[in-house]
Amino acid sequence: MKRLKVSANHRFLVFEDGEPFFWLGDTAWELFHRLNLADASHYLENRQRKGFNVIQAVVLAEFDGLTVPNTNGDLPLIDNDPLKPNEAYFRHIDKIIEMAGKMGMFIALLPTWGDKIELLAHGKGPIIFNPDNAARYGEWIGRRYAETPNLIWVNGGDRSGGGSNTAVWVALGRGIKSVDSNHLMTFHPPGGGDGHSSSEWFHHSDWLDFNLAQSGHERKNLPNDRIVASDYQRVPAKPCLDGEPRYEDHAVNWKPEQFGWFDDYDARQAAYWAVFSGAFGHTYGCHPVWQMYEEGRQPISFARRCWREALDLPGAAHMGHLKNLILSKPFLTRVPDQTMMVSDPHADAAPMRATRDSQGRHAFIYFPLGGKAALDLRKLHGERLQAWWFDPRTGARTLHGPVVRSGSCEMTAPTEGRGQDWVLVVENAD
Repeated sequence: MKRLKVSANHRFLVFEDGEPFFWLGDTAWELFHRLNLADASHYLENRQRKGFNVIQAVVLAEFDGLTVPNTNGDLPLIDNDPLKPNEAYFRHIDKIIEMAGKMGMFIALLPTWGDKIELLAHGKGPIIFNPDNAARYGEWIGRRYAETPNLIWVNGGDRSGGGSNTAVWVALGRGIKSVDSNHLMTFHPPGGGDGHSSSEWFHHSDWLDFNLAQSGHERKNLPNDRIVASDYQRVPAKPCLDGEPRYEDHAVNWKPEQFGWFDDYDARQAAYWAVFSGAFGHTYGCHPVWQMYEEGRQPISFARRCWREALDLPGAAHMGHLKNLILSKPFLTRVPDQTMMVSDPHADAAPMRATRDSQGRHAFIYFPLGGKAALDLRKLHGERLQAWWFDPRTGARTLHGPVVRSGSCEMTAPTEGRGQDWVLVVENAD
């Protein structure tokens, strides 16, 4: 399996031979801790069929990861000592990583969840890391997986990179990189407010290859495009994405009786907003799936269905349509461009977002609520332009026909309303 690297323009990830790589991630934090090999295979096969190519999972899991053994009866550490890893536990992880590789998927591997470094209201701990043992644990785990091709390192674990945590995270990141220069690395920050990004603390760090944000689960229409757009503007340029947006089937702001639940539309909206604002890919999440919830386990944050059932909630399949759309056109010349919208009928509730080819060959414009809008198409080249409507629920395309290359081209989506999102594809027809 080919390894990944940062593209020459520092905006995307590509394979080592230059082939474009669109990150389509799924959140499976408890994969190693709670699933046996048969269940892991079932999960991975489902995600492979839907087009996912990155699985985000944690070695030292958040919920009783140090005190409750995996399905084989093994704990990850001896005496909760990061310098005494239990070989049997890690062999189980090895097998799942290898399984994912055979299916063409990367594992975005978190060496630990943040509660082992800072104990907040969420997470069980205990705190076991300091700068010294974090560096040595990093060297050990980095050396173990240095030759594993389908790996991406994710430092952090839902915690701030600032304050007293900084020295530990830096030690862990540098410890891994000191023995493993083969793999890319990012950092998983906390949510809250309009979200946080690895760039807030580590944009200039030598071990951070690309930025990862968590826009989080606080409200519908949370403008995750803003944090991506902010990262896109940082200097020096680094690839960026939203690595934890609102999860499908998650209670909004953890208050289902007041705000309800995120659904497939919320997941799609976050994905198109982020990618059309400059993200090189996107991570989807489903609330019962990340925790691998099933009957007999304590549901975390109102999980309400078995992970096996939740695998086939509609939002997961919809993510593959976005990946296919982006890869259907030139990849490495794509840029965000919000100046293409002259008018936006729903700008206050759910604004449109656009991305286009920097050479003027095509544009994608996302209509989150359908409706009618005026567009500036003058940055596209060619005397003749042609438009299509792309359905993000099915991946189907419907020909609209020729459009005028003007500064105020009016376009009306096929339908309008919540859940009636559409993508307008405009391309050079010459």
